[in-house]
Amino acid sequence: MSFEIILTPKAKDTLLSIVNFIKAEWGQNSAEKFVAKTYQTLHNISMQPYLFKAYSGNDVRIVLIAKQTSVVYRIGSDKIEVLFFWDNRQDPVITG
Repeated sequence: MSFEIILTPKAKDTLLSIVNFIKAEWGQNSAEKFVAKTYQTLHNISMQPYLFKAYSGNDVRIVLIAKQTSVVYRIGSDKIEVLFFWDNRQDPVITG
C-alpha cells in the first residue's frame, strides 16, 4: 500500500526556494537532478513512511534527500503530509 503525498504550502515554498537556489548557483542540470532525487525520495516515503528517522514523537519524520537538504513529513492514516524542506546548513530554531 502506498500513501498519498500532500505538500503543505510551506513545503511548496521551501522546495521552490531550494530549487531556485540550486539553479542560480549550479545551473539547470543540477536543479533537475535535485528535483528527480526529491521525487524519488517522496516515492520511497509513500511506500515505506515508517522507514525513516522519527523527529518528534512517532508521527513526524525526517529524511535526507541530499547532503544539504532534508524533508520533514507527518504520517496520517492514509496520507503523508510534507511539512517543509530543510537546508541542513541552517541552524535549527530550538523552542521550549
